[in-house]
Amino acid sequence: MMLVPSEKVCVIGIWHLGAVYSACLADLGCSVVGVDSDQQRIMALNQGIPPLFEPGLEDMLSANLEAKRIRFTADMAEGVKGARYVIIAFDTPVNDQDEVDLSRIWEVCGQLAGQLQNESIVIVSSQVPVGTGGQMKRLIAQGCPSIKFDLACSPENLRLGQAIARFKTPDRVVIGADDPDTLDQVERLFSVIPAPKIRMDLRSAEMVKHATNAFLATCISFGNEIANLCDEVGADALKVVAALQTDERIGPKLPLRPGLGFAGGTLARDLNILKKLGDEAGCDTPIVDGVIAVNQRQNQVVTRKLMKAFGSLEGRTIGVLGLTYKAGTSTLRRSSAIEIIQDLSSRGAKILAFDPKADIEEVNQHTEFQRCSDPYQVAKGADALVLVTDWPEFKGLDYARIKRLMKNPLLIDARNMLDGEKLSRIGFTYSGIGRGAR
Repeated sequence: MMLVPSEKVCVIGIWHLGAVYSACLADLGCSVVGVDSDQQRIMALNQGIPPLFEPGLEDMLSANLEAKRIRFTADMAEGVKGARYVIIAFDTPVNDQDEVDLSRIWEVCGQLAGQLQNESIVIVSSQVPVGTGGQMKRLIAQGCPSIKFDLACSPENLRLGQAIARFKTPDRVVIGADDPDTLDQVERLFSVIPAPKIRMDLRSAEMVKHATNAFLATCISFGNEIANLCDEVGADALKVVAALQTDERIGPKLPLRPGLGFAGGTLARDLNILKKLGDEAGCDTPIVDGVIAVNQRQNQVVTRKLMKAFGSLEGRTIGVLGLTYKAGTSTLRRSSAIEIIQDLSSRGAKILAFDPKADIEEVNQHTEFQRCSDPYQVAKGADALVLVTDWPEFKGLDYARIKRLMKNPLLIDARNMLDGEKLSRIGFTYSGIGRGAR
Protein backbone atom coordinates (compact mmCIF):
# COMPACT_ATOMS: atom_id res chain seq x y z
CA MET A 1 0.00 0.00 0.00
CA MET A 2 1.59 3.24 -1.15
CA LEU A 3 1.52 6.60 0.57
CA VAL A 4 -1.03 9.06 -0.82
CA PRO A 5 1.26 11.83 -2.18
CA SER A 6 -1.03 14.63 -1.03
CA GLU A 7 -0.97 13.41 2.58
CA LYS A 8 1.01 15.87 4.66
CA VAL A 9 4.14 14.98 6.61
CA CYS A 10 5.63 17.39 9.14
CA VAL A 11 9.36 17.14 9.93
CA ILE A 12 10.51 18.94 13.08
CA GLY A 13 14.14 19.95 13.53
CA ILE A 14 15.94 20.92 10.32
CA TRP A 15 19.68 20.49 10.40
CA HIS A 16 21.38 17.46 8.81
CA LEU A 17 18.91 14.71 9.69
CA GLY A 18 15.80 16.85 9.25
CA ALA A 19 16.98 18.48 6.02
CA VAL A 20 17.74 15.10 4.45
CA TYR A 21 14.47 13.55 5.68
CA SER A 22 12.43 16.50 4.40
CA ALA A 23 14.05 16.67 0.97
CA CYS A 24 14.04 12.90 0.42
CA LEU A 25 10.42 12.40 1.48
CA ALA A 26 9.39 15.24 -0.82
CA ASP A 27 11.46 13.75 -3.63
CA LEU A 28 9.66 10.44 -3.09
CA GLY A 29 6.29 12.16 -3.56
CA CYS A 30 5.23 13.26 -0.08
CA SER A 31 3.89 16.71 0.77
CA VAL A 32 6.35 17.95 3.40
CA VAL A 33 6.48 20.88 5.80
CA GLY A 34 9.71 21.33 7.74
CA VAL A 35 9.65 23.13 11.08
CA ASP A 36 12.55 24.75 12.89
CA SER A 37 12.73 27.59 15.41
CA ASP A 38 15.72 29.24 13.69
CA GLN A 39 14.18 31.97 11.50
CA GLN A 40 17.35 32.56 9.47
CA ARG A 41 17.67 28.85 8.76
CA ILE A 42 14.04 28.75 7.61
CA MET A 43 14.59 31.69 5.25
CA ALA A 44 17.64 30.01 3.75
CA LEU A 45 15.86 26.67 3.36
CA ASN A 46 12.95 28.29 1.54
CA GLN A 47 15.53 29.73 -0.87
CA GLY A 48 16.97 26.26 -1.45
CA ILE A 49 20.02 26.64 0.81
CA PRO A 50 20.52 23.72 3.21
CA PRO A 51 22.03 24.32 6.67
CA LEU A 52 25.17 22.32 5.82
CA PHE A 53 26.86 20.63 2.90
CA GLU A 54 25.64 17.17 1.94
CA PRO A 55 26.25 15.90 -1.61
CA GLY A 56 23.10 16.27 -3.72
CA LEU A 57 21.02 17.90 -0.99
CA GLU A 58 20.94 21.45 -2.37
CA ASP A 59 19.81 20.30 -5.83
CA MET A 60 17.14 18.02 -4.38
CA LEU A 61 15.89 20.75 -2.06
CA SER A 62 15.65 23.30 -4.88
CA ALA A 63 13.84 20.87 -7.19
CA ASN A 64 11.19 20.03 -4.61
CA LEU A 65 10.69 23.65 -3.60
CA GLU A 66 10.05 24.44 -7.25
CA ALA A 67 7.62 21.52 -7.48
CA LYS A 68 5.88 22.82 -4.31
CA ARG A 69 6.25 19.48 -2.55
CA ILE A 70 8.15 21.06 0.32
CA ARG A 71 8.22 24.25 2.35
CA PHE A 72 9.63 25.36 5.68
CA THR A 73 8.24 27.38 8.56
CA ALA A 74 9.17 28.47 12.08
CA ASP A 75 5.50 28.24 13.12
CA MET A 76 4.87 24.91 14.85
CA ALA A 77 1.08 25.25 14.60
CA GLU A 78 1.29 25.87 10.85
CA GLY A 79 3.63 22.96 10.33
CA VAL A 80 1.65 20.40 12.32
CA LYS A 81 -1.81 21.44 11.15
CA GLY A 82 -3.33 18.69 9.04
CA ALA A 83 -0.26 16.43 9.29
CA ARG A 84 -1.00 12.73 9.76
CA TYR A 85 2.68 12.01 10.42
CA VAL A 86 4.96 14.19 12.56
CA ILE A 87 8.63 13.21 12.41
CA ILE A 88 11.01 14.33 15.16
CA ALA A 89 14.34 14.76 13.36
CA PHE A 90 16.61 16.83 15.61
CA ASP A 91 20.31 16.05 15.45
CA THR A 92 20.46 15.49 19.19
CA PRO A 93 23.37 17.51 20.60
CA VAL A 94 25.99 15.96 22.86
CA ASN A 95 28.31 17.67 25.31
CA ASP A 96 32.07 17.18 25.70
CA GLN A 97 31.38 14.01 27.70
CA ASP A 98 29.24 12.63 24.84
CA GLU A 99 26.07 12.92 26.93
CA VAL A 100 22.85 13.72 25.07
CA ASP A 101 20.91 16.94 25.58
CA LEU A 102 17.18 16.23 25.21
CA SER A 103 15.97 19.70 26.21
CA ARG A 104 14.79 20.56 22.69
CA ILE A 105 12.92 17.24 22.47
CA TRP A 106 11.05 17.93 25.73
CA GLU A 107 10.27 21.46 24.59
CA VAL A 108 8.74 20.22 21.36
CA CYS A 109 6.66 17.63 23.23
CA GLY A 110 5.06 20.48 25.14
CA GLN A 111 4.41 22.39 21.92
CA LEU A 112 2.94 19.36 20.15
CA ALA A 113 0.50 18.75 22.97
CA GLY A 114 -1.73 21.56 21.76
CA GLN A 115 -1.20 21.09 18.02
CA LEU A 116 -1.54 17.40 17.04
CA GLN A 117 -4.53 16.38 15.01
CA ASN A 118 -6.60 13.35 16.00
CA GLU A 119 -5.27 9.94 14.85
CA SER A 120 -1.80 11.37 14.15
CA ILE A 121 1.46 9.47 14.67
CA VAL A 122 4.65 10.98 16.05
CA ILE A 123 7.73 9.21 14.65
CA VAL A 124 11.00 9.69 16.52
CA SER A 125 14.06 9.43 14.29
CA SER A 126 16.34 11.56 16.46
CA GLN A 127 19.15 9.89 18.35
CA VAL A 128 17.66 9.37 21.81
CA PRO A 129 18.31 6.97 24.73
CA VAL A 130 16.17 3.86 25.01
CA GLY A 131 13.02 4.70 26.98
CA THR A 132 12.78 8.27 25.64
CA GLY A 133 9.85 7.46 23.34
CA GLY A 134 7.67 6.33 26.22
CA GLN A 135 8.47 9.50 28.16
CA MET A 136 7.66 11.63 25.12
CA LYS A 137 4.32 9.91 24.62
CA ARG A 138 3.33 10.47 28.25
CA LEU A 139 4.39 14.13 28.14
CA ILE A 140 2.41 14.84 24.97
CA ALA A 141 -0.63 12.98 26.29
CA GLN A 142 -0.64 15.06 29.46
CA GLY A 143 -1.08 18.17 27.37
CA CYS A 144 -3.77 16.82 25.05
CA PRO A 145 -5.68 14.03 26.83
CA SER A 146 -8.61 14.29 24.39
CA ILE A 147 -6.50 13.66 21.27
CA LYS A 148 -5.91 10.12 20.08
CA PHE A 149 -2.36 9.68 18.81
CA ASP A 150 0.51 7.22 19.04
CA LEU A 151 4.30 7.36 19.00
CA ALA A 152 6.72 5.22 17.03
CA CYS A 153 10.48 5.01 16.59
CA SER A 154 12.35 4.63 13.31
CA PRO A 155 16.01 5.19 14.19
CA GLU A 156 17.97 7.11 11.57
CA ASN A 157 20.69 5.29 9.69
CA LEU A 158 22.30 8.13 7.77
CA ARG A 159 25.97 8.91 7.25
CA LEU A 160 27.38 12.34 6.53
CA GLY A 161 28.42 12.46 2.90
CA GLN A 162 26.19 9.50 1.96
CA ALA A 163 22.94 10.53 3.59
CA ILE A 164 20.65 10.69 0.54
CA ALA A 165 21.60 7.23 -0.70
CA ARG A 166 21.32 5.84 2.83
CA PHE A 167 17.81 7.27 3.14
CA LYS A 168 16.51 6.24 -0.27
CA THR A 169 18.15 2.82 -0.54
CA PRO A 170 18.84 1.56 2.99
CA ASP A 171 19.54 -2.05 3.93
CA ARG A 172 16.34 -1.98 5.97
CA VAL A 173 13.94 0.34 7.73
CA VAL A 174 13.43 -0.36 11.44
CA ILE A 175 9.98 0.50 12.80
CA GLY A 176 9.15 0.30 16.49
CA ALA A 177 5.75 0.78 18.14
CA ASP A 178 3.70 -1.00 20.78
CA ASP A 179 0.47 -0.97 18.77
CA PRO A 180 0.13 -3.15 15.63
CA ASP A 181 -2.05 -0.57 13.87
CA THR A 182 0.63 2.09 14.43
CA LEU A 183 3.22 -0.23 12.94
CA ASP A 184 0.95 -0.64 9.89
CA GLN A 185 0.55 3.12 9.49
CA VAL A 186 4.27 3.86 9.78
CA GLU A 187 5.07 1.09 7.34
CA ARG A 188 2.58 2.71 4.99
CA LEU A 189 4.47 5.99 5.20
CA PHE A 190 7.82 4.34 4.52
CA SER A 191 6.44 2.19 1.71
CA VAL A 192 7.94 4.81 -0.64
CA ILE A 193 11.37 3.44 0.39
CA PRO A 194 12.21 0.16 -1.41
CA ALA A 195 13.71 -1.75 1.52
CA PRO A 196 12.60 -4.45 3.97
CA LYS A 197 10.67 -3.11 6.96
CA ILE A 198 11.65 -4.69 10.27
CA ARG A 199 8.88 -4.31 12.85
CA MET A 200 9.30 -4.51 16.62
CA ASP A 201 8.24 -2.89 19.89
CA LEU A 202 9.21 0.69 20.74
CA ARG A 203 12.06 0.01 23.17
CA SER A 204 13.64 -2.62 20.94
CA ALA A 205 13.72 -0.15 18.04
CA GLU A 206 15.40 2.44 20.26
CA MET A 207 17.94 -0.18 21.35
CA VAL A 208 18.76 -1.08 17.72
CA LYS A 209 20.45 2.30 17.26
CA HIS A 210 22.61 1.89 20.37
CA ALA A 211 23.58 -1.69 19.47
CA THR A 212 24.41 -0.82 15.86
CA ASN A 213 26.67 2.09 16.74
CA ALA A 214 28.33 0.23 19.61
CA PHE A 215 29.17 -2.65 17.27
CA LEU A 216 30.60 -0.32 14.61
CA ALA A 217 32.61 1.51 17.28
CA THR A 218 33.96 -1.80 18.53
CA CYS A 219 35.17 -2.68 15.02
CA ILE A 220 36.91 0.69 14.65
CA SER A 221 38.65 0.42 18.02
CA PHE A 222 39.67 -3.18 17.32
CA GLY A 223 41.18 -2.18 13.96
CA ASN A 224 43.06 0.69 15.60
CA GLU A 225 44.38 -1.44 18.43
CA ILE A 226 45.71 -3.99 15.91
CA ALA A 227 47.22 -1.08 13.94
CA ASN A 228 49.06 0.25 16.98
CA LEU A 229 50.53 -3.20 17.60
CA CYS A 230 51.51 -3.45 13.92
CA ASP A 231 53.44 -0.18 14.23
CA GLU A 232 55.38 -1.65 17.15
CA VAL A 233 56.32 -4.93 15.48
CA GLY A 234 56.81 -3.67 11.90
CA ALA A 235 53.71 -5.30 10.40
CA ASP A 236 51.34 -3.59 7.93
CA ALA A 237 47.83 -3.30 9.37
CA LEU A 238 46.31 -2.63 5.94
CA LYS A 239 47.49 -6.05 4.76
CA VAL A 240 46.28 -7.66 7.99
CA VAL A 241 42.83 -6.10 7.61
CA ALA A 242 42.65 -7.10 3.93
CA ALA A 243 43.20 -10.70 4.98
CA LEU A 244 40.58 -10.46 7.72
CA GLN A 245 37.98 -9.12 5.31
CA THR A 246 38.32 -12.15 3.02
CA ASP A 247 37.08 -14.34 5.88
CA GLU A 248 33.37 -14.94 5.30
CA ARG A 249 32.74 -14.67 9.05
CA ILE A 250 34.02 -11.07 8.94
CA GLY A 251 33.45 -9.70 5.44
CA PRO A 252 34.58 -6.57 3.57
CA LYS A 253 32.14 -4.01 4.96
CA LEU A 254 33.08 -3.86 8.63
CA PRO A 255 34.96 -0.64 9.57
CA LEU A 256 38.28 -2.25 10.46
CA ARG A 257 40.56 0.08 8.48
CA PRO A 258 43.17 1.54 10.85
CA GLY A 259 43.42 5.28 11.33
CA LEU A 260 42.04 7.78 13.80
CA GLY A 261 39.37 7.22 16.41
CA PHE A 262 35.71 7.68 15.56
CA ALA A 263 34.55 11.27 15.77
CA GLY A 264 31.40 13.34 15.49
CA GLY A 265 29.90 12.29 18.82
CA THR A 266 27.47 9.79 17.27
CA LEU A 267 29.16 6.50 18.11
CA ALA A 268 30.50 7.79 21.42
CA ARG A 269 27.00 8.96 22.37
CA ASP A 270 25.54 5.48 22.02
CA LEU A 271 28.45 3.85 23.83
CA ASN A 272 27.93 6.21 26.74
CA ILE A 273 24.20 5.54 26.76
CA LEU A 274 24.89 1.81 27.03
CA LYS A 275 27.49 2.40 29.74
CA LYS A 276 25.00 4.52 31.70
CA LEU A 277 22.30 1.87 31.33
CA GLY A 278 24.75 -0.71 32.66
CA ASP A 279 25.74 1.48 35.59
CA GLU A 280 22.11 2.12 36.51
CA ALA A 281 21.22 -1.56 36.26
CA GLY A 282 24.34 -2.81 38.03
CA CYS A 283 25.36 -4.63 34.83
CA ASP A 284 29.06 -4.55 33.92
CA THR A 285 29.94 -3.37 30.37
CA PRO A 286 33.67 -4.22 29.98
CA ILE A 287 33.56 -4.36 26.18
CA VAL A 288 31.91 -0.94 25.94
CA ASP A 289 34.36 0.46 28.50
CA GLY A 290 37.31 -0.88 26.51
CA VAL A 291 36.08 0.53 23.21
CA ILE A 292 35.71 3.97 24.79
CA ALA A 293 39.21 3.81 26.29
CA VAL A 294 40.87 2.74 23.01
CA ASN A 295 39.13 5.51 21.11
CA GLN A 296 40.09 8.20 23.61
CA ARG A 297 43.74 7.28 23.13
CA GLN A 298 43.73 6.86 19.37
CA ASN A 299 43.72 10.49 18.21
CA GLN A 300 46.81 11.06 20.36
CA VAL A 301 48.76 8.90 17.91
CA VAL A 302 49.47 11.98 15.76
CA THR A 303 50.94 13.85 18.71
CA ARG A 304 52.98 10.79 19.71
CA LYS A 305 54.46 10.52 16.22
CA LEU A 306 55.32 14.22 16.11
CA MET A 307 56.83 14.17 19.60
CA LYS A 308 58.94 11.16 18.61
CA ALA A 309 60.21 13.06 15.56
CA PHE A 310 60.91 16.42 17.23
CA GLY A 311 61.08 15.86 20.98
CA SER A 312 59.19 19.11 21.56
CA LEU A 313 56.57 20.88 19.46
CA GLU A 314 57.30 24.33 20.91
CA GLY A 315 57.79 26.73 18.00
CA ARG A 316 57.17 24.06 15.36
CA THR A 317 54.86 24.76 12.40
CA ILE A 318 52.47 21.91 11.63
CA GLY A 319 50.30 21.87 8.52
CA VAL A 320 46.95 20.08 8.70
CA LEU A 321 44.97 18.86 5.68
CA GLY A 322 41.30 18.50 6.54
CA LEU A 323 39.17 20.04 9.27
CA THR A 324 35.72 18.53 8.89
CA TYR A 325 34.32 15.61 10.85
CA LYS A 326 34.63 13.51 7.68
CA ALA A 327 34.89 13.90 3.92
CA GLY A 328 31.64 14.83 2.19
CA THR A 329 30.41 17.27 4.80
CA SER A 330 31.08 20.83 5.95
CA THR A 331 30.72 20.53 9.71
CA LEU A 332 33.56 20.70 12.23
CA ARG A 333 31.32 19.48 15.04
CA ARG A 334 33.24 16.93 17.13
CA SER A 335 35.92 16.64 14.45
CA SER A 336 39.07 14.59 15.09
CA ALA A 337 41.04 17.30 13.29
CA ILE A 338 39.97 19.94 15.81
CA GLU A 339 40.81 17.64 18.72
CA ILE A 340 44.26 16.97 17.26
CA ILE A 341 44.87 20.66 16.48
CA GLN A 342 43.93 21.69 20.01
CA ASP A 343 46.39 19.18 21.45
CA LEU A 344 49.22 20.30 19.16
CA SER A 345 48.48 23.97 19.81
CA SER A 346 48.54 23.42 23.57
CA ARG A 347 52.07 22.06 23.15
CA GLY A 348 53.27 25.28 21.51
CA ALA A 349 52.91 24.39 17.84
CA LYS A 350 51.72 26.86 15.21
CA ILE A 351 48.97 25.27 13.11
CA LEU A 352 48.20 26.03 9.45
CA ALA A 353 45.12 24.26 8.10
CA PHE A 354 43.12 23.81 4.90
CA ASP A 355 39.80 22.13 4.14
CA PRO A 356 37.91 22.31 0.81
CA LYS A 357 34.40 22.38 2.32
CA ALA A 358 34.64 23.47 5.95
CA ASP A 359 31.87 25.83 7.05
CA ILE A 360 33.47 29.28 7.34
CA GLU A 361 31.30 30.29 10.29
CA GLU A 362 32.45 27.22 12.22
CA VAL A 363 36.07 27.78 11.19
CA ASN A 364 35.92 31.36 12.45
CA GLN A 365 34.97 30.10 15.92
CA HIS A 366 38.44 28.57 16.31
CA THR A 367 41.60 30.48 17.14
CA GLU A 368 43.87 27.43 17.52
CA PHE A 369 44.84 27.45 13.85
CA GLN A 370 45.34 29.75 10.86
CA ARG A 371 43.05 28.92 7.95
CA CYS A 372 44.82 28.74 4.60
CA SER A 373 43.29 29.19 1.16
CA ASP A 374 44.94 26.14 -0.41
CA PRO A 375 47.00 23.08 0.62
CA TYR A 376 50.23 24.53 -0.70
CA GLN A 377 49.96 27.50 1.65
CA VAL A 378 49.59 24.97 4.47
CA ALA A 379 52.85 23.30 3.47
CA LYS A 380 54.94 26.46 3.19
CA GLY A 381 57.59 26.41 5.92
CA ALA A 382 55.95 23.50 7.75
CA ASP A 383 57.99 21.16 9.93
CA ALA A 384 55.42 18.42 9.30
CA LEU A 385 52.23 17.87 7.34
CA VAL A 386 49.33 15.85 8.80
CA LEU A 387 46.51 14.52 6.61
CA VAL A 388 43.46 14.16 8.87
CA THR A 389 40.29 14.20 6.74
CA ASP A 390 40.12 11.80 3.79
CA TRP A 391 38.98 14.23 1.11
CA PRO A 392 39.63 12.48 -2.24
CA GLU A 393 41.19 15.62 -3.73
CA PHE A 394 44.11 15.27 -1.33
CA LYS A 395 45.25 12.23 -3.32
CA GLY A 396 45.83 14.36 -6.41
CA LEU A 397 47.97 17.10 -4.86
CA ASP A 398 51.40 17.89 -6.28
CA TYR A 399 53.41 16.34 -3.45
CA ALA A 400 56.75 17.11 -5.12
CA ARG A 401 55.78 20.79 -4.93
CA ILE A 402 54.60 20.33 -1.33
CA LYS A 403 57.95 18.79 -0.36
CA ARG A 404 59.82 21.76 -1.83
CA LEU A 405 57.66 24.14 0.19
CA MET A 406 58.15 22.37 3.51
CA LYS A 407 60.92 23.07 5.95
CA ASN A 408 61.04 19.40 6.93
CA PRO A 409 59.37 16.75 4.71
CA LEU A 410 57.61 14.70 7.40
CA LEU A 411 54.14 13.57 6.31
CA ILE A 412 51.78 11.80 8.72
CA ASP A 413 48.94 10.16 6.82
CA ALA A 414 46.37 9.58 9.58
CA ARG A 415 43.90 8.09 7.07
CA ASN A 416 46.31 5.76 5.22
CA MET A 417 45.01 7.11 1.92
CA LEU A 418 48.29 8.01 0.19
CA ASP A 419 50.93 5.88 -1.52
CA GLY A 420 53.64 5.78 1.12
CA GLU A 421 56.24 4.16 -1.12
CA LYS A 422 55.78 6.82 -3.81
CA LEU A 423 56.03 9.63 -1.26
CA SER A 424 59.17 8.08 0.21
CA ARG A 425 60.76 8.03 -3.25
CA ILE A 426 59.97 11.74 -3.61
CA GLY A 427 61.88 12.34 -0.39
CA PHE A 428 59.20 12.43 2.29
CA THR A 429 59.50 10.77 5.64
CA TYR A 430 56.13 9.03 5.42
CA SER A 431 54.24 7.71 8.44
CA GLY A 432 50.81 6.09 8.24
CA ILE A 433 48.82 4.47 11.04
CA GLY A 434 49.66 0.83 11.59
CA ARG A 435 52.00 0.67 8.57
CA GLY A 436 55.01 -0.44 10.59
CA ALA A 437 57.84 1.76 11.81
CA ARG A 438 59.34 3.94 9.06
